Amino acid sequence: MEKEQLLLKKLEEISAILRKTYHSTDEIGVLSGRAGIALFQFYYSKFLQKESHADVGVEILSSIIEKINNGYDFHTFCSGISGAAWVIELLQEEELIDLDCDQLLSGLDNFLVQAIQEIQDDQNFYDFLHGILGIGYYFLKRYTNTQSNELKKRYTKILFNIIDLLQQRAKVEDNTAKWETYLIRDKGIKGYNLSLAHGNASITNFLSRLVEYTDFKNKVEKLLDQSVTYILSSKNEDIICSSSFPSWITCNNQKSDNSRLAWCYGDLGIAITLWKAGKSLNNTEYKEQAIQTLTHAAKRTNLVEAGVKDAGLCHGAYGIMHIYSYMYKETKDPKFKETAEFWLDKALNMAVHSNGHAGYMKWQGGDNPRWIKETNLLEGIAGIGLSILSYIASFEIKWDQCLLMS
Repeated sequence: MEKEQLLLKKLEEISAILRKTYHSTDEIGVLSGRAGIALFQFYYSKFLQKESHADVGVEILSSIIEKINNGYDFHTFCSGISGAAWVIELLQEEELIDLDCDQLLSGLDNFLVQAIQEIQDDQNFYDFLHGILGIGYYFLKRYTNTQSNELKKRYTKILFNIIDLLQQRAKVEDNTAKWETYLIRDKGIKGYNLSLAHGNASITNFLSRLVEYTDFKNKVEKLLDQSVTYILSSKNEDIICSSSFPSWITCNNQKSDNSRLAWCYGDLGIAITLWKAGKSLNNTEYKEQAIQTLTHAAKRTNLVEAGVKDAGLCHGAYGIMHIYSYMYKETKDPKFKETAEFWLDKALNMAVHSNGHAGYMKWQGGDNPRWIKETNLLEGIAGIGLSILSYIASFEIKWDQCLLMS
C-alpha cells in the first residue's frame, strides 16, 4: 500500500475510534481532553470536505460547554477550561465554527484570573501545561481575536499582570534571565527546567509571541533577549553528548544527562523556541542556533538512544516527524524533510498493537510500566491524526499552536 493511502486509512480509523470513545474522556482541555479530539474532527472535516466529521466536532464542543455549565472547574490549558476555550477561539479564527466568542467566553475571565492568583505562589507557577502560562496563552488568543475594545483593554491588563509576575520572579544575572522551579519536589531539589512543556523554553516562547504586539513589545523585549541568552549559555560543551542541551540544571549547576528526542523535553522543543524568538526579534543568530540544534538532533536515529518508545506527539515518533516537517516548511532545508520522512516511517511501523487504537498504544513508564490505549492530542491518536493531516493537507493548519509551534 502506498504511504499516502496508508495515512488516509489511518485517518479514517482514528476518526471512527474518536467518535465512539470521546465520552470516556472526562477532561476537557486541548492536550489531554475532549477539545483536542474535537480539533481533529474539525480539521478532518475540512480535509475531506465532509460535514459529518464537523458535526462530531460540534457534538464534542457541546458536551464541553455542558460540563462547564454543570460545574466543571479545572483551569489548566492541558486538561481544563483555558485549553478548551482556546480551541473554541482557534476554530473560530480558522472559520471552522461560527460563534460569538466574546459573548460565549468572556464569562470565564474572572474564574481564570482567580486561578492565576491562586497558583502564582507555587514554585512551579509558570508551567505551560498546568500553570499560568497556559492560561496566559489563552488570554493572548482572546486579546488577538476579540472584537470588543473594552475586552481588549481587559486582556491587555491581564497579560501585563502575567508579564509583571514573570519579571518579578526571574533571576537576572550577567544579562540572562531564568526561572527556578522544583526539579524533584519530594526531594526538595530545585533548579532550572529548560523544557518547552514545563520549563524556561515555554516562558521564552510565550514572550516571543507577546513581543510581536505593540502593546507589549517595550515591556518584554529585554526580558526575552535575556531568557534566550540563558538558554544558549546552557548548551552542552561536552562534544560527546548526543543532545545539544540538558533538560535541566540544578541550583548547584549540575546538568542532566543527555535529553530525549521529543517535543516536551530536550533539543527539539528548545529549537522551536529559538526559532520563534529569532523570527519575532528578527535575530539571525537565534534562528541559526535553532537550525544547528535541529541539524545535530537529526543524527539521532537510534530509537533506544533517543528515548523513543511510542508514536505520540509528546515524546514519540509522530511528534519528531511533525517538528521536522514544520521546520522544513519554514526553512526549506532538505535535511529536515529527509528527517521527517525517516520518523514518519518509524511511526507507521509502530502501529503493531492489535488491541490498540489504529494499531497504536502509549508507553506508560514509571512504577508500573505498561502499554495503554490513549485518544488525546498530546500522547494519543488525536495528535497522531492531526500530525498526519498537517503532513498531507494542501492547506495550512494551525492546530500546532497548542504545542507552541506555528
